[in-house]
Amino acid sequence: MRMMTMGPAAACLALMAAPALADPLADAVKADMPQLLEIYRDLHAHPELSFEEVRSAAILAAEAKRLGFTVTTGVGRTGVVAVMQNGPGPVVLLRADMDALPLVERTGLPFASTVTARTREGATTGVMHACGHDTHMTAWIGTARRLAAMKDRWSGTLVMVAQPAEEIGLGAKAMLDDGLYRRFPKPAFAVAFHDSAALPAGTIGYADGYTMANVDSVDLLVKGVGGHGAYPQLAKDPIVLAARIVTALQTLVAREIDAQDAGVVTVGSFLAGAKHNIIPDEAKLQLTVRSYTPQVRKTLLDGIGRIARGEAIAAGMPEDRMPVVVVKDEFTPATRNTQPLTGRVTAALGRRFGSARVVQQRAQMGGEDFSRFSLDQQGVQSLLFWVGGVPQAQWDAAKGDITRLPSIHSAFWAPDAGVTIATATEAMVTSALELMPKG
Repeated sequence: MRMMTMGPAAACLALMAAPALADPLADAVKADMPQLLEIYRDLHAHPELSFEEVRSAAILAAEAKRLGFTVTTGVGRTGVVAVMQNGPGPVVLLRADMDALPLVERTGLPFASTVTARTREGATTGVMHACGHDTHMTAWIGTARRLAAMKDRWSGTLVMVAQPAEEIGLGAKAMLDDGLYRRFPKPAFAVAFHDSAALPAGTIGYADGYTMANVDSVDLLVKGVGGHGAYPQLAKDPIVLAARIVTALQTLVAREIDAQDAGVVTVGSFLAGAKHNIIPDEAKLQLTVRSYTPQVRKTLLDGIGRIARGEAIAAGMPEDRMPVVVVKDEFTPATRNTQPLTGRVTAALGRRFGSARVVQQRAQMGGEDFSRFSLDQQGVQSLLFWVGGVPQAQWDAAKGDITRLPSIHSAFWAPDAGVTIATATEAMVTSALELMPKG
């Protein structure tokens, strides 16, 4: 039966109470929500860019120390690792990411960010938690509080990781390179969540197998021979050549990978020229390339270089004016949910929240460097699930059409923080209890 439309506060209470009214975990989270929401509003109002999460890290570290965790800061530059040993049992890693985006906030919230900062490229910009990492950090604190208070319910070693620089795909690698699995207990299980702008607040989504994509950033320099716009026969126009390359690149997905596989090649930036009547010497393209499997990734990246060179040859470019293709080192590998962890945890979440609130979904083409915590790490199973954040009233007004709703990375993204944080906290605690049962 379809739920009637209700306000965010009423929806929050209803979702936190379902499916059982007398529930110690849900009741404890509910009691903690006023303070957690204060923390959330503070984190939201003070966002920090990648590898600059000093204030955020300090808040999470102080909370973990207060709860009795052994806390190490500065892991992978600004990361936090909080360890609680509670008898024999498996090691479980729970992760939250901390960084915000270079974006001017337009939500109209009373605690909206007014922060400005300089990016790594030197631009001055507004900063906003447009990806919901403020909800991730707040739920991290809520989860740590509950598990510290419930030590009689679990046995094992809990490793709480607050990760920097997810938005640029470098934070997890930085923490691993800094000895995350050498200096601290190596997990058998790694679990994280991400808020979702494609699910109503309080709904949990997951995918089995591939969940998020490989993400490659590619710079393509198309060379030409400049000249006067009135005499194109005396020049080699890089704009025309680059335009042909852009069009031909689309055949990589349409004609070179299996129709049952997935891939994306998007040209996000095309820069060339400075005046109406001047043919420039070069054009610069920036691409994002998405895939799931290593084979498709290789096909796409190899194909970009081959097509660029082929089109240049067809345009009559000399060998010393061939395009230059640079695959950036900010590569984010695909995130894959593994079995039997995925089935075990989602079953536990279904028992807690009811099957209507735990739904299987298709994999997404977004990127998430949580993958590195299990990628090439023998014996580490991983699970990343989504927690819906769209306020119920907005979801109902849009009739579930996400094209009518703000997405993550939008200046207008404002999740229903109360429902999102409460649901995520319960879900993360439930995951840990399932994986570290007492006895």
